[in-house]
Amino acid sequence: MSQIWIIMIVVGLLTYLTRLSFILLLERWQPPQIVTSALRYVPVAVLTAIIVPELVVVDNGLDFSLGNARLLAGLIATLVAWRTKSALWTIAAGLAAFFLLNAWLV
Repeated sequence: MSQIWIIMIVVGLLTYLTRLSFILLLERWQPPQIVTSALRYVPVAVLTAIIVPELVVVDNGLDFSLGNARLLAGLIATLVAWRTKSALWTIAAGLAAFFLLNAWLV
């Protein structure tokens, strides 16, 4: 068996055992209420950390101007998401706004 297969099997087993350990640990141990309530904010924090740099970083610098099509489209998409509560309308409005603003501002 080649070395790459051995590495793949070992890494797969380590990944499986790591995930299994959390399943078995949380079966016997209940985290404190403060940890449980703090975990509710993890998805919002992760999405913010992914999305905000894509909206405001242009050419390795911050751009909060009205000439930033990404930022304006993101604001429009945020407004649509807030009003409609629909992921489909949010994506459609954000994409349409980005393409229109990008064509108009460039």
